[in-house]
Amino acid sequence: MALAFGTDGIRGRAHTDLTVDDVRALARAAGAVLGVDTVAIGTDTRESGPAFVDALCAGFADVGVTSWVMGVAPTPAVAHAAARHGVIGAVVSASHNPFHDNGIKFFAPGGRKLTDAQQAALESALAQGVDAVAGAPSPQIIDRHDLVADYVDATIATLEGRDLSGLRIVVDTANGAASAIAADAFGRCGVDVEVICDAPDGRNINEQCGSTDMAGLRAAVVAAGADLGIAFDGDADRVLAVDHHGELVDGDQIIAICALDLAARGALADDTVVVTVMTNLGFRLAMAERGVRVHETPVGDRHVLEALETHSLTLGGEQSGHVIFHELATTGDALLTALQLLDVVRRSGSTLAELADSAMRRLPQRLRNVALAGPASVAMAGIVDAIAAVSADLGESGRLLVRPSGTEPLIRVMAEAPTQAAADAAVDRVIDALQAYAAR
Repeated sequence: MALAFGTDGIRGRAHTDLTVDDVRALARAAGAVLGVDTVAIGTDTRESGPAFVDALCAGFADVGVTSWVMGVAPTPAVAHAAARHGVIGAVVSASHNPFHDNGIKFFAPGGRKLTDAQQAALESALAQGVDAVAGAPSPQIIDRHDLVADYVDATIATLEGRDLSGLRIVVDTANGAASAIAADAFGRCGVDVEVICDAPDGRNINEQCGSTDMAGLRAAVVAAGADLGIAFDGDADRVLAVDHHGELVDGDQIIAICALDLAARGALADDTVVVTVMTNLGFRLAMAERGVRVHETPVGDRHVLEALETHSLTLGGEQSGHVIFHELATTGDALLTALQLLDVVRRSGSTLAELADSAMRRLPQRLRNVALAGPASVAMAGIVDAIAAVSADLGESGRLLVRPSGTEPLIRVMAEAPTQAAADAAVDRVIDALQAYAAR
């Protein structure tokens, strides 16, 4: 079987690229490789989700693994169950993709995403095929919807009893996995909350809503006169925000606000925060100005988590809104991050707009993807001189990042500069060099 892991599990068009037979085979392989007799399974709200949950249960049963079925559950709720109970976690979700896609991602016992070695072993087992275990004890399929409530309780407990009363917010749950829990969770913390896009029908997940389309949230915040807005993605492991003006507060800004708050309270380990190469240069400049060190990783929250664990650090994340509070959770968590952000707003007495403005200034950025006819490595080698020249011209006031895509035959060209015109010009120069090289 040719299924392979991407940056966040296996994903594709439901019932075409990824079938119920594929999912059953994948569960068999995971049960054999991860070597635990119980798995906690959650799904987002896609119409293909129940069929894939059934296929996972069948596949795990084939190799003697009992399934705890959590129902609709945020990805971090499944990770929490895996961490608390020492079981495998399996999530049926395609995150921010349209409803017609779906995917499977796993957490190892302990709640961590699979390592490269574990993924390679699982891919190998999948390719070779894993047979059902003859004579194994009959596994069970057990309803464990209570594990979602346990997750919500644990997440609220991270506030250590602090109250968020006085804040009025709008939350967009993307018609996704957090739709049924958001109102209760924020309300229990004292927040006056209006929840939108919380009526999933199997097909409207991420459809003109959530963290991938925030126009509706912006309008709702302004119309309600709310203090701020929160946007989840489909499986609720990513979060973005808008201030009371309806202006975007992205993952970089959320991390900057929380990092500076933690540092001020002496709670940011080694005064260091972890971000990826895609993080805005404005973030790096702001942290340097405040004495906070920045540890940089490749793109992907798995790399962020690895750095947090390796160096025993506190906080890291991505511009896209994957934020990891390492001492509080094992993965990116939209609800947790939102509560931590609201806690900073409440304690500071400042608006989110004021906090975002004081935390960092985003430098203008331009990103373009260039389709390739040949190998990315060859194209990259052909434009080394152009990359060096543009980088030299930008100097310390800007940044150029040119990298091949990990999933498509593309080169991604990104530039940041003091002005949008300078960022645009830098990207155009590299693209011109790429096109000239391709025309040879």
